[in-house]
Amino acid sequence: MSQSLPNSPNSALFTDFYELTMAQGFWKQGKNHPAVFDMFFRKHPFSGGFSVFAGLGTLLDSLEAFSFSPDDIAYLSTLGVFEPAFLDFLRDFRFSGDLYAFDEGSVIFPGEPLVRIHANLIEAQIIEGLVLNHINFQSLIATKTARVFLASRKGRIMEFGLRRAQGPNGALWASRAAFIGGAGSTSNTLAGRVFGIPVSGTMAHSWVMSFPSELEAFRAYAALYPDATIFLIDTYDTLQSGIKNAVIAGGELAARGHNFGVRLDSGDMQYLSTCVRKLLDEAGFPRAGITVSNDLSEEIIETLVSNGAPITSWGVGTQMVTGGVEAAFSGVYKLASRSAEEGEGEAPVPVMKFSDNPEKTTNPGIKEVWRLYDRNNAALADVLALEGEEITPGRAEVFFHPAIDYRQVCINPARAVPLLKKKLSGGRRVEPPLSPGDEIRRARQVMEGQLESLDITFKRMLNPHIYKVSISRALKNLKLGFIEARLR
Repeated sequence: MSQSLPNSPNSALFTDFYELTMAQGFWKQGKNHPAVFDMFFRKHPFSGGFSVFAGLGTLLDSLEAFSFSPDDIAYLSTLGVFEPAFLDFLRDFRFSGDLYAFDEGSVIFPGEPLVRIHANLIEAQIIEGLVLNHINFQSLIATKTARVFLASRKGRIMEFGLRRAQGPNGALWASRAAFIGGAGSTSNTLAGRVFGIPVSGTMAHSWVMSFPSELEAFRAYAALYPDATIFLIDTYDTLQSGIKNAVIAGGELAARGHNFGVRLDSGDMQYLSTCVRKLLDEAGFPRAGITVSNDLSEEIIETLVSNGAPITSWGVGTQMVTGGVEAAFSGVYKLASRSAEEGEGEAPVPVMKFSDNPEKTTNPGIKEVWRLYDRNNAALADVLALEGEEITPGRAEVFFHPAIDYRQVCINPARAVPLLKKKLSGGRRVEPPLSPGDEIRRARQVMEGQLESLDITFKRMLNPHIYKVSISRALKNLKLGFIEARLR
């Protein structure tokens, strides 16, 4: 089993209280039959054209360890809600179901099942909060970081968010998700140890202010870390003192065979970086890099890059690890199928949630998700189909809008790839776990490869093109059958 996070929420009390009260109700009613749940999301955050799937690795770890300890049972017994026999049932609780999911790091779109749970009803219900907690937060941060990564034109991104993240586990998970989304390093030293992420940092203004002069502060740091010196040059005056002292201390480093860089943490980054680059070049240091920080977002970074700001690397903190303007990812967890009861035959029974808002009406049944590609390996569309349906490359087929039944598209794919893969069987991983570092590196490779397959129009920061997520004819007919039966 891969290394767990410190204080990871493996207690089965990490669930919403109503899951437990419903579980007791199902238990008393004898309704613990097999069921299938889908986890999907409803809209892209940040008004974007794509999202990035993250959190699967930590979810699998938690599901394998998810159980009620004796202390958990003792606590539940004090609430006066649960029968002793039900608490006895919970003592032996483990997740023993199957889990299918996209590969972590996948580019994802609204409405498609990212995680599909096959389990007895009580097990599947109790883990709802855990599934959503892992996937929603980390997918939000990975998506934000991927936007930053693209805005920088796949530049060097340093995640600086520990001090602004939502608590210790939030900071760790944010560092993990940010690496999957494109960050190259983190300031969070614990995340470096747990996940094998490269750690990085420069200096604080307090370092500079604790010396009698700025130049002495720079010289002292350079003496300590000659191979990793980045001078913070905006403590007093960026152009009148900071860069001048950096050139002096950096020149002394260069004379000893070392390179250096500078960092800007305030002011007009376009103007200052241009002036600083000019002064560094004139002083004979064209290899000295310029790092910038100061509440950067993908919009700011895209503007600076488009305007040719000579910036080497980007330190991004608050906006990246908190989601910035988006507080949460819109993932939900809905029942899609249940076992047949008396008089319903033997096959699993598809179920569907209705809503006055068509976008909130769910797609019934056990579903597969297919990604269709053209001959140039460009992604054309994703298609939701019923389990067992096949999409044949080289054959034109008509697919349908999931909410507007008169809209359709005909696609002749060169390649069709099923995206849901079995990750847990009987509550245990299907494949031997990777180390946490290898796990996130593989997820990052998935992210970069799938972003590459997306047309640039889907990756625009402003008003991106809408990627097609369609449903098969069989799924459309099943859905319409539910609607027509309800109208009768």
